[in-house]
Amino acid sequence: MKVTIIGSGYVGLVTGACLAEQGNNVFCLDLDPKKIEILNSGGVPIYEPGLKEMIERNRAAGRLQFSTDIAASVAHGDIQFIAVGTPPDEDGSADLQYVVAAARNIGRHMTTAKVIVDKSTVPVGTADKVSAAIAEELEKRGLSSELCSVVSNPEFLKEGAAVEDFMRPDRIVIGTENNPAGLRAKEQMRKLYAPFNRHHERTYYMDVKSAELTKYAANAMLATRISFMNELANLADLVGADIEAVRQGIGSDSRIGFGFLYPGTGYGGSCFPKDVSALSKTAKEHGRDLKILDAVEAVNEIQKYVLVEKIEKRFGKDLSNMKFALWGLAFKPNTDDMREAPSRVIIQELVKRGAQVVAHDPVAMLEAKHCLDIDSKGNPAGLKNVSMVDNPMDALNGCDALVIVTEWKAFRSPDFDAVLQKLTRPIIFDGRNLYEPQAMEELGIEYHGIGRHN
Repeated sequence: MKVTIIGSGYVGLVTGACLAEQGNNVFCLDLDPKKIEILNSGGVPIYEPGLKEMIERNRAAGRLQFSTDIAASVAHGDIQFIAVGTPPDEDGSADLQYVVAAARNIGRHMTTAKVIVDKSTVPVGTADKVSAAIAEELEKRGLSSELCSVVSNPEFLKEGAAVEDFMRPDRIVIGTENNPAGLRAKEQMRKLYAPFNRHHERTYYMDVKSAELTKYAANAMLATRISFMNELANLADLVGADIEAVRQGIGSDSRIGFGFLYPGTGYGGSCFPKDVSALSKTAKEHGRDLKILDAVEAVNEIQKYVLVEKIEKRFGKDLSNMKFALWGLAFKPNTDDMREAPSRVIIQELVKRGAQVVAHDPVAMLEAKHCLDIDSKGNPAGLKNVSMVDNPMDALNGCDALVIVTEWKAFRSPDFDAVLQKLTRPIIFDGRNLYEPQAMEELGIEYHGIGRHN
């Protein structure tokens, strides 16, 4: 099938590459010429395991192309995926300007029937706005709006495992209109996703608004579990309980399960923060407060400061003349995404108290330098007393303590003898509970986890 992907960011690239992998002819559009230049020269502007190889394979096979040509992109695909950004607005709502702009471009250039798919994460009612924008452009050209049908097909991709999630989905959600055009669109989407349903049916068909709400509801539920466990971990610290034992105790209940029950330094990234905020904003627009989600947001913001509070409790408020090694910058492992990353808050707060920070991350340092205003040589341009090194062990040299922020696998089993030799004090503040407190005590390491107790 001929498919167009509008937006070659995280969702667009993964969707385009994976659909091409199934034999479809995919045209990826982006209005950023630098991004398209990178893609056409064999590069990939984001880090995602397996994505670069998949893109290279399908470009070589002629199934995947990248361009800034809007007219060509509309002409190419019978199915047009809108996968542009929906950044949070100042009031917390999703900014739909790029979604509506993409819809208008489709309406300005289409000459044959199209299925328009909202792949971007969008609030309930967005499909109506997309339909209205396309219909308005078609009317200007004297064409019927019956030429198109808008479908909601939200993505459920975990950064760091997005390719695997797309190729082996646990569910595919498709929302269509209940009219002849909607039924035709449903059949085309069924055909497109047929290769992903070969062993068992994974697709859930529903109305458009229900599909739109499903995406937000899923992310809000996961964010709620994270904030809930962070609250319990903070309580465990106060009462002398071990949150790991609690996690195992409640996770073994089949009604609860173990997923997203790991306490830490708070969630970040491009999805949970903005989706929780946008869902809460949608409710307020309809005269209702989602009190649980408001609490989830508040807890998450507080949690980003927990490690700093532990450091301050141990060393005092004045951290001048102290140096901290920091392992992990990205908001989660297997990505270079720094959006809403807890590391940004932790670094800023340590520096504010006079400390020096030497950081390492396996893939996110370049992106972190942009976020923290650090130049290409690793020198702090805007945020003073921050540097980055290519080797995690080098970050420890002469530091007063190690602070762990992201749970990269490479950090799980370090050479603790070398850690002890390099640190001036044998202290670890573990924001992801990678290590066992008793094992650290036996090694002579002063260990501060999140809700951990010997």
